[in-house]
This record gives sequence, structure tokens and C-alpha cells, in this order.
Amino acid sequence: MRLGALEAGGTKMVCAIGNENGEIFERTSIPTETPEITVPKLIEYFADKEIEALGIGCFGPIDLNRNSDTYGYITTTPKLIWANYDIVGAFREALKIPVGFDTDVNGSALGEATWGITKGLENSMYITIGTGVGAGIISNGKLLHGMLHPEGGHLLLAKHPSDSYEGRCPYHKTCLEGLASGPAIEARWGKKGVELADKKEVWELEAYYIGQALVDYIMILSPQRIVLGGGVMHQEHMMPMVREEVKRQLNGYLQTKELEDMENYIVLPSLNDNQGIMGALKLAMDECQLENKG
Repeated sequence: MRLGALEAGGTKMVCAIGNENGEIFERTSIPTETPEITVPKLIEYFADKEIEALGIGCFGPIDLNRNSDTYGYITTTPKLIWANYDIVGAFREALKIPVGFDTDVNGSALGEATWGITKGLENSMYITIGTGVGAGIISNGKLLHGMLHPEGGHLLLAKHPSDSYEGRCPYHKTCLEGLASGPAIEARWGKKGVELADKKEVWELEAYYIGQALVDYIMILSPQRIVLGGGVMHQEHMMPMVREEVKRQLNGYLQTKELEDMENYIVLPSLNDNQGIMGALKLAMDECQLENKG
């Protein structure tokens, strides 16, 4: 199959052509401006590529309820110029092909579960920690949806006793995104994370919050493996600190073979930063199969 993939981000839109084996033949990046400026450029890219289906992994919140009047819409996004925009409808109308749709982080979770480090596991998580924080969840072999979709970046946390920073999230202040995202690091310490690589206290605090969130996820979702991606996790020296925090905060309550092997339980992505695009290819493939069955 010849498939299209779109990783729709707040800064850029990554477009790619690939196949059902996760192979990527070509890609391009288009800046994210307004829908009126950006979407015609995206449609033009895909229009002559002879693709059978398109998969979109999109920033959110988005409507994933197929029975909803606004299925396929970007909904109450902080990126106000994209709020209430029918992104799936725009591509369906222009390209006349099946369009698969999910959150960008669910796309990354799906990419890793199909071709990467969580392949073969029924229950896993992909968490991206960067400009924002999001969580994609595979539960019983399927992407987890519900009333909406998981918004794991807004899990509320208890602050570290020594942390005086109020939190960056305009909605919750002290959620995971508000305390541990890239912008939160910069706001708390006055410099970007890349400029603070040698400041141990920065990453100890970051590991405290990420570790606390992972303990919460583990207790609720019981994943068999957790993948940590995003720009903040490019500070790879932090991974051992996160694993130790998870052990410390679990405090021996759970005893499983997975938790005994933390280096293989909490891991970095395995697909060379292609997990989002590869997940979008899988979304395209699944949507094509779904429509063919119908």
C-alpha cells in the first residue's frame, strides 16, 4: 500500500509517504500557520502522490468520537486559530480517500507498538515531554479512547517541598506539563534545558515530577512498558534518575518482573524520532481496512 502520513504539530506539519511496513519513502516539513494558509499546502503535497489513505496524528484536544457531529475536528486547542477546525473533513473532501485520525502522542504510541520497542505488548504507554506533555496509551492491544482521549500531561502532582515555582499551565498550574515541560524548566531556572545540562539540581527536580507521574500511571494503567520521548528526554543522563525516583516513590508496593528490570521498563523511543510518522502510517492503513470492511 502507498500511504500518506501527517504529524500535525503546533510549530510544523511533517508530511510523509510510506507503506504498510512502516517504510518512509519521502518527507517534507511545512510551517504551521493558520488553517487557511497551511492546509492547502498540505493538500497540494499529498494530491499527486497516489496514496490510498492518509493518517493524521494531531495536536489536540480533538474529537475522536465517530458518532459525534464534530468527529475529526480540532476542538478546544490553546492554538486558537485552529480551534473547532474540521481537519479530517478538509482532507477527505480534497483527496477523496480514507483519513485515519488520532492524537499526535497516540500516533507515537502506535508507531512504537507496531514497529518499535513496545511491539508485542498488550499494554504500554508513550509519554512525550517537551514544549507540552502528552500521553498515548495502548490498552488491551488498542489505543485508549473514552469520553475524549487521555490528557496525561495534565495529571495533577504534589509539589516538591523545595520548589517555589507556581507552575506554567494556565489551567492547572501544578500538573505534569505545568511543572516539568520544557517551558516550565526555562521559566523556573531562567534558561532553556539545553543550557542547564550540567546542573544536577535541575534534573533531580525534573526526575521527581516525572517519577511521581509515572507512579500514578503505573497504579492506574499497569503498563508493561513506558516509553519517554520529547525534547526534555534528550537529556539522557536523566533516565537513571527517573527510574530511581519511580522505585523510591513506589516504595516496594508492587513486585513484578517488569519493575525489577527498570532499564527495560522505562525506556527511550526506538524508532529514531520516526515513531509519530510511522504511527500515522498505521492510522492510514487501519482506516483503509475499516472502510473496506464497511
